[in-house]
Amino acid sequence: MNFLIIVLLYVLAHGLTALVVTPVQNIFLPEVTVFASLMYLPHGVRVLATWAYGWKAIPALIVGSSLSAWLFSPSEDLNFLEPALIESLLVGAASAFITFEFARFVGYNFYFGGSVKLRWKGMIAVGALSSVINSLGQTLVFSDLIDWEVIIKVLAIYAVGDLIGLIVCMVVLMLVFRWSRAFTVLKS
Repeated sequence: MNFLIIVLLYVLAHGLTALVVTPVQNIFLPEVTVFASLMYLPHGVRVLATWAYGWKAIPALIVGSSLSAWLFSPSEDLNFLEPALIESLLVGAASAFITFEFARFVGYNFYFGGSVKLRWKGMIAVGALSSVINSLGQTLVFSDLIDWEVIIKVLAIYAVGDLIGLIVCMVVLMLVFRWSRAFTVLKS
């Protein structure tokens, strides 16, 4: 069941990004939009799913990102990106896990249950670092396809877009928790 929830949330987040964020961004930054988004909501799903389930989230994230690419990417984009698409999906799915493990290695266990309460600053730090790891990995994966004149811009947009996507997802999650607590209080 958790597998399906992660897949569905990833597809929903990607759909919102593809149908709302991408058309607006394409007006202002058409040369990088095929590679990176200024607000990539699925990164929030990656980080939060990995926070909750650790490495077990990776297969669901791969399935979710594969479905999302198939459902929401224009065929000309898929054809253009196809040589490196599988590598890209793997980098994206593993970036949060690599970061959580690095944090744990240096003494900070930010996984669910790793501390008494959720540390939002730690989650933002993990999200930021995994965003950098993802942006570097994606830029390497697509380096043959990206014009060298825009590669720094693509790298920056990956990193910023992932982080903004995480923050938006965390705010939505906080609102859902508050709403569910309020609903529970009203119900009792």
